[in-house]
Amino acid sequence: MIAAESAPNAPLLRTRFTVEAGHGPVRRAVLHVTGLGLVEAFLDGAPVSDDVLAPGWSSYEWRLRYRSHDVTQLLAAPGAESVLGLALGNGWAAGRLTWSGERAYYADAPAGFAQLEVEFGDGHVQVVATDGSWRSHASAVLADDLYDGQTTDLRLLDPAWATTAGSEEGWGGVREVDLDTARLVPRLAPPVRRQEVLGVQQVLTSPSGRTILDFGQNLVGRLRLRVRGEAGAEVVVRHAEVLEDGELGVRPLRTARATDRWILSGGDDVLEPTLTFHGFRYAEVTGWPGELAAEDVEAVVVHSQLRRTGTFECSDELLNQLHSNVVWGLRGNFVDVPTDCPQRDERLGWTGDLAVFAPTAAYLYDVSDLLRDWLADLAAEQAAAAGKVPFVVPDVLKYVPHPPEFGEPETAAVWSDAAVWVPWALWQAHGDPAVLRQAYPSMSAHVDRVEGLLSDTGLWDTGFQFGDWLDPTAPPDAPFKAKADNGVVATACAYRSAHTLAEAAAVLGEDADAARWGALAERIGTAFREAYVDADGRVHSDCPTVYALAIEFGLLDGDVQRAGDRLAQLVAEGGHRIATGFAGTPYVTDALTRTGHLDTAYRLLLQTQCPSWLYPVTMGATTIWERWDSMLPDGSINPGEMTSFNHYALGAVADWMHRTVAGIAALEPGYARALVAPQPGGGITWAKGALDTPHGHLAVSWQLDQDGELTVEVEVPAGTSALLRLPGRPDEELGAGTHTASTRTPAPA
Repeated sequence: MIAAESAPNAPLLRTRFTVEAGHGPVRRAVLHVTGLGLVEAFLDGAPVSDDVLAPGWSSYEWRLRYRSHDVTQLLAAPGAESVLGLALGNGWAAGRLTWSGERAYYADAPAGFAQLEVEFGDGHVQVVATDGSWRSHASAVLADDLYDGQTTDLRLLDPAWATTAGSEEGWGGVREVDLDTARLVPRLAPPVRRQEVLGVQQVLTSPSGRTILDFGQNLVGRLRLRVRGEAGAEVVVRHAEVLEDGELGVRPLRTARATDRWILSGGDDVLEPTLTFHGFRYAEVTGWPGELAAEDVEAVVVHSQLRRTGTFECSDELLNQLHSNVVWGLRGNFVDVPTDCPQRDERLGWTGDLAVFAPTAAYLYDVSDLLRDWLADLAAEQAAAAGKVPFVVPDVLKYVPHPPEFGEPETAAVWSDAAVWVPWALWQAHGDPAVLRQAYPSMSAHVDRVEGLLSDTGLWDTGFQFGDWLDPTAPPDAPFKAKADNGVVATACAYRSAHTLAEAAAVLGEDADAARWGALAERIGTAFREAYVDADGRVHSDCPTVYALAIEFGLLDGDVQRAGDRLAQLVAEGGHRIATGFAGTPYVTDALTRTGHLDTAYRLLLQTQCPSWLYPVTMGATTIWERWDSMLPDGSINPGEMTSFNHYALGAVADWMHRTVAGIAALEPGYARALVAPQPGGGITWAKGALDTPHGHLAVSWQLDQDGELTVEVEVPAGTSALLRLPGRPDEELGAGTHTASTRTPAPA
């Protein structure tokens, strides 16, 4: 691996070589590329792929992922001279990370690795690789950072730098960077790429007279601008997710500057930063020569290359917008690493967010390879920390002083449970035991560690916990101060993880382990009931989250109905407004539905007053917010230091929408046998959902007429079956093909 000798910002590296002659035609040419930082590879001036922000972010200490590109068509003929070039950026390795203000946690400067293998007709292989003979030069990029943005002097741009026509003047040497090749692993996750472009919806003038562009959608990516101006003139673009008092709302960005600067060449310039990304809906442009026209600017949406698999739509437009918000939240936060947010000085792979959102993600997109890659990072971090699953993966926080209220970092319920819950969600979605086999050591190590953290009583009631993070009643500056008792939440999660691990062990034929983990789950469950469930069925701390977890995790023996009744009572007493945070929100509608309170679940879902899922929709949200009240009803931003307008965790309710409103669920892993059980309510008159399962296309649509007649159409893929469960009629087994059924629904309560 090599870096620029003089360490200019965003350096260019290149080597000249001659394609060997005398071995016949080139049969195949493959380029393997990786690096610390961002690496764009060019062969004779042509980019070798459409990938951006490559090679992404992994746990660099143990896993440095490379991509292999077929460059046969780009390679010059035998005997001809060629140039192999690498353009580098700071990225995650050498740029800023976290809220600490520090940078270069993994590398003091960006470095690149490339190995070109050229196979000829006679079997000879020529290898061209990064070494000390390469040359380096400063690029036109004067500064680049994922948080702060990119500054580019277009007068310095040399389009021929990676070609044989490129000038030799001013090129310096390189320095070799130690690389343990055992760290090199093939990239499993799909690459990050440009996905689509969005045009400007409105050109606004702020109260201070600034030009602000509204793209109508909170997105992740960057702008592409076409401009002609005086050489040396500067165009500046600042990004933000919301407006406040008509100006850019930049306070939620904290210290992230999210600003791109362009020094114009004097010709026709196309401006698109390639070494950064931003989370934004609005962009403020200053320094534009003349009058800015909407057609001169477009937003380039960037995220991992994921295949869309699941859809949802219904008669309620607010719910449709909520679902769209969930989809866009996933897209914006699946930029190689599944992050909490894509805009402020954080953008970390928080494990708790993914732990609760994984089932939703696995329905909407094929995220299996991306998450298996991420789980490999989790396992590497965990192995280096004696079984402790960190709060974020990759775990850059191990290099950052922790806030004192967090105490010494230790395994935490929900967050660390991602080691078990995420692979289980993938198993349920795809039915591939390989994901469980890969994750099994990590799953086991996590539950082992949790067992060691239990009190003598069998409860997990000591140490720091995030608990029901962002309970809407928690103070803005103390989001962990929830109504739900931390011990109740943590012990319930410990039970779920142990029970799930026992099931995973059984799937893998690890019978002794299955018995062991099953016994642990039983011990934790007994301790939970003895300590936290009163004789009258009340669960300790008596709030919606504790009932939702106890019901959905199967902790209550014969008290399930009483718990469901109490949950419904609490929801009604709260005016059918949300009273749960990260821990309880994914499960509260399911717990109500399971215990016969479907109408209450719908009223909770369809509430528009704050706090609720639909309140942000009424405020114009196009992604899921971090807080229920990230923006207050008067249009001001939540006063807390931590708020984001693109966080997917609370959008986990979409999983209930898919299963209960549309009626699509898996009875067997991978939908080898599906459950089709739509449960209309809330005044919704039609809904439809579709899912590309591993076996084929599964689709459900239903309509409810004014007389209460429910008509359902089902498409079952070949080689599978579905159980049709509708109110007022017996269950029916459906084979492959298209089916129609109808029934009379009971009148609303």
